[in-house]
Amino acid sequence: MTKRSPFRYFKTSPEIIRLAVMLYVRFPLSLRNVEDLLHERGIDVSHETIRFWWNRFGPLFASEIKKRRIQQLRSYSNWRWHLDEVFVKINGVQYYLWRAVDHEGEVLESYVTKRRDRAAALKFLRKAMKRYGTPEVIVTDKLRSYGAAMKVVGNAVKQETGRWKNNRAENSHLPFRRRERAMHRFRRMRSLQKFVSVHASVFNHFNQERSLSQRDHFKRNRTAALAEWRGLGAA
Repeated sequence: MTKRSPFRYFKTSPEIIRLAVMLYVRFPLSLRNVEDLLHERGIDVSHETIRFWWNRFGPLFASEIKKRRIQQLRSYSNWRWHLDEVFVKINGVQYYLWRAVDHEGEVLESYVTKRRDRAAALKFLRKAMKRYGTPEVIVTDKLRSYGAAMKVVGNAVKQETGRWKNNRAENSHLPFRRRERAMHRFRRMRSLQKFVSVHASVFNHFNQERSLSQRDHFKRNRTAALAEWRGLGAA
């Protein structure tokens, strides 16, 4: 059976939709910034159209990227996870964004909760482990919720804590913080969860560790990532 194209009811070409979604999610730009950038390229669309495209196709593109990477990530040996939580305010109320990052900086899972207790940590851990399997080592800060949750799932002996050990997770928060400032914060918990899930997949897809690779190698990987992005959602 032929897969139906998700763009079948849209008059705009898939290439423009993919470009608009990539610009909005990947870079710290507002909807109106993306509208202006597209206008300079001769594409006349409103920022509300870009909002609709992002809401419709962002999760679809992120899902395709994640499916392609899960099997590759599961095959890692000596896999280390870094877990950390970020404080995010929504309409003056504080929420917690739990994030799992592997030893290469790949954002594995993002999960938003209202509390920072054992139940929240346990749900986050189970969600990540169900999708990616069990790591060899889990590096966390000294929040007791992690230790309590790991005792329940039976991997407390794999936990490591220590000063500067979790810098990988701390540094991975920076792209999200830049996007949060550009968007003037979030207004709903559901919107935050949706955006961080899509943003993590897009960030992983285009993150080439530029400072750790030679110029030729970086250019090849960047070209391959862009070509793969242009094929997302294809029938």
